[in-house]
Amino acid sequence: MSNLFQSIDFKSHSGLDLSWKIECDALQDGEWFTLSKMIMELSPPFSKAVGIPRGGVKLGNLLKQYGTKKKEDPICIVDDVLTTGGSMIEYAETEFKGEDVIGWTVFARGQMPEWVNALFRMPYIDENGDLIKMIGIRD
Repeated sequence: MSNLFQSIDFKSHSGLDLSWKIECDALQDGEWFTLSKMIMELSPPFSKAVGIPRGGVKLGNLLKQYGTKKKEDPICIVDDVLTTGGSMIEYAETEFKGEDVIGWTVFARGQMPEWVNALFRMPYIDENGDLIKMIGIRD
């Protein structure tokens, strides 16, 4: 079993050089189930849930059962870790262009698009070098 938090130099999906990683493959099935329940306690209704390959697939599959299938409800796009938000934006624009979407991620380690929420939000350094302390979910 690997550790959830790892001190390792790696390149993020968006091409950033990072010195630590959140390895969600370390999470057990029961933990993913609990994370899906946590999201459902906070999320507005959504028509269907879709996980961004590869990190969001397991969570997306768990959340699918909660989809209302109503056209007026947004599509819920999920991922495990958000660093820049690029994957969320790209997925929304390529797969669901023009449709109403909401986003959920388990961990956010950078600035999030306005339409994305995170269960666990970390402080980050913005483009001006300022420490941004954000706790909780965006309204």
